[in-house]
Amino acid sequence: MLINKYNKSLPLKFRIKIIDNFLKKNDFKKIIKLPINKNIKYGFRNVWGTIDKNGNIQGKINHKIIKLLHNNYHFKAIKILKKLNKFKLPLYEFSEFTLIVTNKNSKSHIHDDIPNKLLSGVVYLSPKKNCGTFFYNNKNSTKNSTEVSWKVNRAVFFSRKEGVTWHSYQGDGVNNRLVLVYNLMTNNVAEVYKLEKKSFLIYYTINFFSDFFYKLKILIKIILKN
Repeated sequence: MLINKYNKSLPLKFRIKIIDNFLKKNDFKKIIKLPINKNIKYGFRNVWGTIDKNGNIQGKINHKIIKLLHNNYHFKAIKILKKLNKFKLPLYEFSEFTLIVTNKNSKSHIHDDIPNKLLSGVVYLSPKKNCGTFFYNNKNSTKNSTEVSWKVNRAVFFSRKEGVTWHSYQGDGVNNRLVLVYNLMTNNVAEVYKLEKKSFLIYYTINFFSDFFYKLKILIKIILKN
C-alpha cells in the first residue's frame, strides 16, 4: 500500500509521504474555487502566497485562505518534516502556498528543488484524472521513474536534498492539471547546505553567474532595441 507509508513500497533512495484526502472537504471546496485561469495553451501558470511564523501574509492568494491552510495543516506539515528530516526543523521560517496550472502538453524539467524548501509538498486538485508526480533515483536515467499516481486530494511530501530528490511533473495530453503546492521554507540556505554536507560556495557561485548572465542578456536586448 502506498497510503501513509514512508516510501517502504517505492524503489527510491529517499523517503516520500503520501496522504489521501489530505484537505478537509470544506477546505478542498474553497481551494478549488480560488481564482486562477486554468485555460492556458502552453507552459505553466501560478499564483502564490506566504505566511511566516509571526502570521505575516504576502502574495495574491486570498489571505483568509492562506490563514485557514496554515491553521489547519501547519502542525501536520511540521510533523511530516520531523519524520522525514528532523534536523531541518529549526530552520523553518515561513510557509509557501502556490496554485499551479500545467498545460496538458507541458512538462517540467527534472529537478531536486531549491535549497530554501525544507519540506516540498503537492496536493492534486483537478481534474479527476491526470499524471501524478514522477520521481527518479538518477537525473540522467528517466526510464526507471516511479510515479505517485494522480488522485484528487492526494498529497505527496518529501524533504529536498541536493542531487538526490529528483522529480518532475507533466500534463497527461488530455486535460490541464491543477495542484496546490505546500512548502515549508527557510532563507538560511547556508545552513541547509551544511546539514546536507554540500558546498554552499558552489551553489552561491552558480547562482551568482546565472543571475549575472540573465541580467546581461536583458541588457543586450534593451541595447539592441535602441
